[in-house]
Amino acid sequence: MERGWDWLGAEGALAAWQALCDADETLRHRLPGAEGRFAVVQPGRAVTLDFRDGRVTLAEGGEAPTVFAASAASWGRFLQPVPARHHQNLLAMRMRVADFSAEGDQLAWAQHVHLIRRVLDLGRWLARGGSGPAPASLRPRLGTPTPRPPAQGRYVTVRAQGRDFVLYGESSGTGRPILGMHTAGADSRQFHRLMSEPRLAQAGYALTTFDLPGHGRSPAIIEPGAWRLTTDLYAELILGFREAWGFTENPVLLGASMSGEICLEIALRAPERFAHIVACESSEHIEGRRTPFPDHPRVNAAIFTPEWIEGLMAPQSPAECAAEIWWHYSQGGCGTFPGDIHFYSGDWDARDRVHRIDTGRCPLTMLTGEYDYSCTAEHSAETAAKIKGARFAMMPGIGHFPFAENPALFTDHLLAALGGNGATRS
Repeated sequence: MERGWDWLGAEGALAAWQALCDADETLRHRLPGAEGRFAVVQPGRAVTLDFRDGRVTLAEGGEAPTVFAASAASWGRFLQPVPARHHQNLLAMRMRVADFSAEGDQLAWAQHVHLIRRVLDLGRWLARGGSGPAPASLRPRLGTPTPRPPAQGRYVTVRAQGRDFVLYGESSGTGRPILGMHTAGADSRQFHRLMSEPRLAQAGYALTTFDLPGHGRSPAIIEPGAWRLTTDLYAELILGFREAWGFTENPVLLGASMSGEICLEIALRAPERFAHIVACESSEHIEGRRTPFPDHPRVNAAIFTPEWIEGLMAPQSPAECAAEIWWHYSQGGCGTFPGDIHFYSGDWDARDRVHRIDTGRCPLTMLTGEYDYSCTAEHSAETAAKIKGARFAMMPGIGHFPFAENPALFTDHLLAALGGNGATRS
C-alpha cells in the first residue's frame, strides 16, 4: 500500500468501489439529504466523492470545495489493513501527519464526516483485498453483546463550588476499591465491560464509577447547553463523591483523557486520599482539541461528536466496544461534550505545577494508548519525566479510551500497574 491510491489505476478498480458504495447498507440509510463534494488527492492521482440525490458518485480527477491531500506513502499507511499509528482516520492525520492537509470547506466536512469515513472504509476494504460487501465495521469482532455487570447503583449528594450536586454512582464486585471516572461527554457506562472482566475480581478489586452532573444518569442543574467544567469544580466533585460514597479504605483513582488529566490534579491536591493513581491519556496540558462543530446550528452534534471520537480509537479495538463508545457519545446531551472539552483543552494547565506531585505520598502510573493522537504517548512521557517516581508506559494497540475500547487488553496494563511490574517501567 506504499503507493496509496494508485491501486485505482487498475482496470475496473474505481467501478468496483462505486458498486460497493451503491450496495452498502450503512450508506443507504444515511445518504438522503447529503450534498457535498470532496477530493482525496496524492501527487499524480485524485478521486472525488460527490454526495447528492441520495447517492455518492466517485470519479477520477476533478475539483472539490474540500480537499484531503497527502503523500502516496501516507495514504498507503492509511489504507493498510491495520492502519499505522495516527493514520487511522482523517482527523488523526490532520493533527499528527505532517504531509496531510484538509483545505477548503470545513463545515461541509463536519456535516458529512460520517459519510466520508464510510466511503473511505469501503475503499480500504477493496484495497486490502476484501471480497463481497464490507462489514458495518472493519474492526475485529468479539461476537458478544454488551455485558450486564452485577452493579448496584444509587444517588449521593455532593457539595462543590458552594452548591449541591446529585450524582449517580454504581459499584460492582467486592475487594480493594477502584474509583473509575468517565471521559468527556460520556458517562459511567464506559466501565461496564471492565466491571465484567473476571481477572479484575480474581485480583481482588471492586470497581465504582459515577456520572458527572448532566452526564448519564446524574441530573443537570443548569440550562441545557450551559455546562462548563473547570479544574476546581471537577476536583471538588471527585473528592466529594469519594466521601459521600463511603469507601472503607482508600480507593485507586482511575481516569483517561479529561479524567486522566484530573488524576494529576488530585495527585497534587489530595494524594493521601487514594491508594494509587492511574492517569491514562493524560499530560500537563493539551492544545488543539476544541472545535466549534458540536455546537454549530448547521451540524448534527449527535453524529459529529461521536465521529470526532471515532478516530481516537485504535483500529484493533473490538467493533462492539467502539460502537458502544460511538453510541454513548451520540447520547451525550446538548453542550455536554464541548463543556467538558473546556476543561480538557482549555482550563486544565499544570505546566507550572505538575513537577510538584509527590509520588511518595501516593504512587502514580501514567498509561497512554499507542493510537491516541490527542494526548500522544510522547505528551504523556514528557509529563511523567517531570514527576519524580512516576511510572509511564505506552499501551500498544489501544487508543484514547482504554477501559472502554479494549477492556480485556487494558486489564493487563491496569493489573501490571497496580502490581508495580509488567507493562510499566520507571
